[in-house]
Amino acid sequence: MSGRTAFGVVICDHRAATALVDLLAGLARPAYGELRVLGEDLTTARGRSAVRGQVGVARRMGRPQPAFRVRGLVEHAARLARLPRRDRGPLAAAIVDRLSLTPWADVPMRAAPDVIGRRARLAAATVHQPDLLLIDGLLDDLPPRDSAALADAIRDLGRDMTVVATGRDAATLALACGEVLTMADGILVRP
Repeated sequence: MSGRTAFGVVICDHRAATALVDLLAGLARPAYGELRVLGEDLTTARGRSAVRGQVGVARRMGRPQPAFRVRGLVEHAARLARLPRRDRGPLAAAIVDRLSLTPWADVPMRAAPDVIGRRARLAAATVHQPDLLLIDGLLDDLPPRDSAALADAIRDLGRDMTVVATGRDAATLALACGEVLTMADGILVRP
């Protein structure tokens, strides 16, 4: 995948979608064959390690972070990405603002509405300005208004990075992605 664009992949089985995201993020080794992401061979430990630093992953069901406030989650992600200390605050503030999270910045994650929690996970996944953003089900099961707003944010991020989003509904993915494919039995097909 080259250039800055957004792809949607319709996968009805959430476990299969998560497995695909894990493979593309370098978090899992392909069982067979060859898989290259961002020019790296993911069948090798070196390739998987190289990809992990260039990829952001936003999952619908993030690990519970009850102690974090929205801004704190994003700043924590900046620390985990090993961004220079002087850059963490400004980069976190910029992505929080870009994703319209500033009014929610000091709200505890456990008290934030679901769509705000999803935006916060999106901000955490992109604070280090990755080349590839992988989205695992973030658009699933939202009211239409929230889906449209989150899709707008994803489309905006797609100007700066390549986006691959998985989800169960082609129409919802089409709101955020220029091209939507369907995965059936491990094969990507155009609907």
